[in-house]
Amino acid sequence: MRLTRRESLAGALGLLVMGAAAEAQRRRRFAPELNSLWRQARRTGRRFGSTVGIGNGAFDDPRYRRLLTTECNVLVPENELKWTALRPRPEVFTFQRFDRIMAFAQQNGLAMRGHTLLWHHPRWFPDWVANYDFGANRRARAERMIREHVATICRRYGTRIHSYDVVNEAVDNNDGTLRETAFSRAMGGALPVLDLAFHTARETAPRAQLVYNDYMSWGPRAANHRAGVLRLLEGFKRRGTPVDALGIQAHIGGGNDDSVEFGIRQEGEWRRFLDEVTAMGYDLLVTEFDVNDNGLPGDIVRRDAECGALTRAYFDLILSYPNMGDVLAWGMCDRYSWLQGFAPRSDGLPKRACPYDADYRAKPIREALLAAFGSAPPRRA
Repeated sequence: MRLTRRESLAGALGLLVMGAAAEAQRRRRFAPELNSLWRQARRTGRRFGSTVGIGNGAFDDPRYRRLLTTECNVLVPENELKWTALRPRPEVFTFQRFDRIMAFAQQNGLAMRGHTLLWHHPRWFPDWVANYDFGANRRARAERMIREHVATICRRYGTRIHSYDVVNEAVDNNDGTLRETAFSRAMGGALPVLDLAFHTARETAPRAQLVYNDYMSWGPRAANHRAGVLRLLEGFKRRGTPVDALGIQAHIGGGNDDSVEFGIRQEGEWRRFLDEVTAMGYDLLVTEFDVNDNGLPGDIVRRDAECGALTRAYFDLILSYPNMGDVLAWGMCDRYSWLQGFAPRSDGLPKRACPYDADYRAKPIREALLAAFGSAPPRRA
């Protein structure tokens, strides 16, 4: 059937209208690039980014990948560089899943952080570590295994990874002591293990930022945790262990261990802790931000408002430190937040922990981050 000129024009106009509507819908779902979080962070000399994981479906969702490229300029793998995913057996490394994330980052001009070279917590090593026979010379075998693990990752990725969480959560949050693992028992204590990991990372990734990462906070139960982290950082400095920065996980909200809770502020204690850390010469960065809405009512408007208010208060404080660097969310969209399964709400409602909801609509958490970056002083180089 041949169309008249009028019908052709009407059809073209219809396509334009449909295209405009689709673009308007996209802009409602995804922040306009000129007002993206990474651009706002960049104005202060910082980067903004997020985790992404293979196993939970986020990486294979084109909407999530588009959100990452719109809002972020740095990524971190959720689980793909942890021992349980990367080293299923003592002699086997499996890089395939992380390599997919790395390729995506490179294709889209996104920087990459490494998480984590050594999660020094017995719960989060693969089972084979607890049962491993280190032989007659236990210390030498354990040292060789730590060196091999750290060096293998750092050499493989070279300068493509600019920052590593070298050691993660080595301090017990209850009493502030160092956690024991199969490696610390073999090497006569935790400190030789942690120092070895950092020294090996410096040798094999000399240009990378080396980070100690943990979840201490300003919460009322966090005093022992903060004290333990300070002792560890002081010891690193005294022994010449090459640590550049403290990574602050910032899993804030209700229901987390020693968390920054709704309605409870101990900002004075938190500032004193950060002052001591920075006085030692360490930089700061936020490595795993989200908001656990446990304890808040089910009403979405109220929940979102309180999560946004807590986000703004937290980042107004921490971004006031000029040596506070990059900020990474532990997920950009509620659909893929680890908190949905790890710490579900008692009322069964989905959590609203991320800057975007499960339908990719921006929330007050995002607006709070934008505002906090907008009022933050520049990062000191």
